[in-house]
Amino acid sequence: MKKPIIKPANPQFSSGPCPKRPGWTTDTLKDALIGRSHRSKPGKAKLKSAITKTREILEVPPSHRIGIVAGSDTGAVELALWSLLGERNIDVLAWESFSQEWVTDVIDVLGLKANTLLAPYGELPNLDKVDFKNDVVFVWNGTTSGVRLPDGDWISDDREGLTICDATSAAFAMELPWPKLDVVTFSWQKVLGGEAAHGVIILSERAVKRLETFVPPRPLPKLFRLTKKGKIDESIFEGSTINTPSMLCVEDYLDALNWASKRGGLKGLCDRSAANLDVLEKWISKTPWVDFLAAEPSQRSSTSICLKIIAPWFNALAAEDQVKITKKMTSLLDGEEVAYDIDGYRNAPPGLRVWGGATVETSDLEALTPWLDWAYNSVCPD
Repeated sequence: MKKPIIKPANPQFSSGPCPKRPGWTTDTLKDALIGRSHRSKPGKAKLKSAITKTREILEVPPSHRIGIVAGSDTGAVELALWSLLGERNIDVLAWESFSQEWVTDVIDVLGLKANTLLAPYGELPNLDKVDFKNDVVFVWNGTTSGVRLPDGDWISDDREGLTICDATSAAFAMELPWPKLDVVTFSWQKVLGGEAAHGVIILSERAVKRLETFVPPRPLPKLFRLTKKGKIDESIFEGSTINTPSMLCVEDYLDALNWASKRGGLKGLCDRSAANLDVLEKWISKTPWVDFLAAEPSQRSSTSICLKIIAPWFNALAAEDQVKITKKMTSLLDGEEVAYDIDGYRNAPPGLRVWGGATVETSDLEALTPWLDWAYNSVCPD
């Protein structure tokens, strides 16, 4: 196969940190409040603005509190697990790497008993088996498997426990059913391509009530403390972060939120990501060597799009040799400055992972697909 001529204008398809929004330059950070305290009046105003704009874009109801926390999405999830779990039984859903990490945290680290509902890469667990008398921990979008929840219909409106949702590769690209979710976490370095290290946690009134009435049977690090004297610390949700945030990162997030607003808000972002998935769906429908890792079309992620090679010669190889082939493909694409960082996640089945979030231009994915064919044909023994 001849080497294609047209290259993506932006070869960055990493699944985290993800591509910056189109047109981004360092000039967008010129108004960052550097050298000033984040607790100063201007500093708190910047942080409060980030919270307000987050609510507007994600269409978070007024009843839910939004706070900026340390440690990216991982820190936000850990905060929720350590602070909220132990009051009742727990169901943990896992179908990819990060959700499996939450199983490990709940059972092995916190030492809590939990029912685990597992599924292999490419599938969802049986959602009918979830017991909503329990607290339920799950991801909305499997970042390393390309499998997402199609909706929130499976979540009971009459649940007794809390729903704790890691939505880091879903927020800003997929609609979230806020009345069904008690805790939502994400990092702005995912769909909006913000700078890393900061997380966001969103709490329903039910989650706040748990925080104010349940004392966890474990010491809580300072970074995890959302209450003072038995009451929710409201200042955290007004911009007074628990630890010192990077005001450069906050400025970058504000820029991304402003860009999102100009692109039609949540609907505009969802449409951009859906259009990216559509490009790969059309290409895969006429390409015999590749398929989605997600088995069910309604469960395909539009952000972390995971692909598997289905050619018989490839599947006849040992797993370590399959990894060598996919790494050779991604190395070829990297060397041509066509696609960076699209190898499958290290714990996932050998394959490719292409980010299709809202900051990726559809035209770049259209330009990428011939190069994927070229890379495959370059390593194919036929």
